[in-house]
Amino acid sequence: MLFDMDGTIVDSTTVVERIWRQFAERFGVDVEELFAYSHGRRSPDTVRHFLSDGFDPVEVTREQEARELTLVDGIVEVAGAGRLLQQLQGAPVAVVTSAPRELAEIRMEAAGLTIPAVLVAAEDAEHGKPSPQGYLIAAEQLGVDVADCVVFEDADAGIQAAVASGARTIVVGGLDSPAAQGLERIPDFTSVTTEYDAGTKRILLQL
Repeated sequence: MLFDMDGTIVDSTTVVERIWRQFAERFGVDVEELFAYSHGRRSPDTVRHFLSDGFDPVEVTREQEARELTLVDGIVEVAGAGRLLQQLQGAPVAVVTSAPRELAEIRMEAAGLTIPAVLVAAEDAEHGKPSPQGYLIAAEQLGVDVADCVVFEDADAGIQAAVASGARTIVVGGLDSPAAQGLERIPDFTSVTTEYDAGTKRILLQL
């Protein structure tokens, strides 16, 4: 089982929107267009997409990420995520996130979530979502075929990545986009149950 982080198992909406609103105001970017593009993508990719000429995208990204590290107020788990990750300790589980590793660990800890042994962060893949590379890396590190994996995602870019990887893809939340059409969907993890068979390394999933 492979989980995206922000918006999927961690509700960091308040923090993320605050950071990107500041970026939009500073650089004169339409904030709704920015939100639509940035959700699920790595910060450097978003900064490069919107930053005007004359600014250093590396430096601006560094500033963005430094501010994010200091903001944890309002970060909580998506309902049921903590219980589910506890159930899955020892099972082949990974988090695949567009956030840098340090930020991912800070947010998961702030939300009270168990961090799995396999965490594929922004710096671990050459190409960010919607590329499937992060999910393919996670499956490889778990020693499983990605076709045998289930991915939980909430954002358009992440859903595209998950589908392209060949994994079964489940949408978390209310995203309404072409990429999400026809996919399985859950509002959160409160009704999700699992049983893990250590012998076969298979997880029985019930939505």
